[in-house]
Amino acid sequence: MTVSIVRFGGSNCDRDAERALEHLGIDAEIVWHEDGLPADTTGVVLPGGFSYGDYLRAGAMAARSPIMAEVREAAADGVPVLGVCNGAQIGCESGLTEGAFTTNESARFQCERVHLRVERADTPWTATYDEGEVIELPIAHGEGRYEIADDRLADLEDEGRVLFRYCDADGETSPEANPNGSKHAIAGVLGERESVAVLMPHPERATLPDIGPTDGQGVLRGFDR
Repeated sequence: MTVSIVRFGGSNCDRDAERALEHLGIDAEIVWHEDGLPADTTGVVLPGGFSYGDYLRAGAMAARSPIMAEVREAAADGVPVLGVCNGAQIGCESGLTEGAFTTNESARFQCERVHLRVERADTPWTATYDEGEVIELPIAHGEGRYEIADDRLADLEDEGRVLFRYCDADGETSPEANPNGSKHAIAGVLGERESVAVLMPHPERATLPDIGPTDGQGVLRGFDR
């Protein structure tokens, strides 16, 4: 049982993800995208970074790598798939989840800690949290603003597929607490299956107790379920 962390040219959070998962006792292996998914893959991480230098738009080129067809097939079979930051962009571009991530409202790269409100606590990625709980994770992105057509947004909300929203320390949403201008302050969403999720903040950077807070551990525990 091994979580495959897919490395593309320009990925730079793959080792962070590997170390965080192994700290939680979850077997993980970095896989070069041209090699395909190993037969023993029981989970997939699409890590952060700048795949292909974000040419065209962030995640667009990596989404067309042949391995992503394998990832979509695995997701359809119920294999847990988590896209983080650039991996979230790849996930949207490849059709694993709806919507898209585009240039921050500030038009700047932003690297800071943010607060997130847990919108659902009954998914593999949020089962260790309480609904409405506020957690703190870091962000590091220039194209993190979540956008989706209004009619699809309504469906996303009605179907309960919003996983996290940006908020303040008290759990309140506001323009000031929304670091990139994401629609409805959305920070993470689910695919058609709850075993598939993408989010812009980095849970792997908030997992190891020797380097800071550990609020991200619960997200990565989704590979235990």
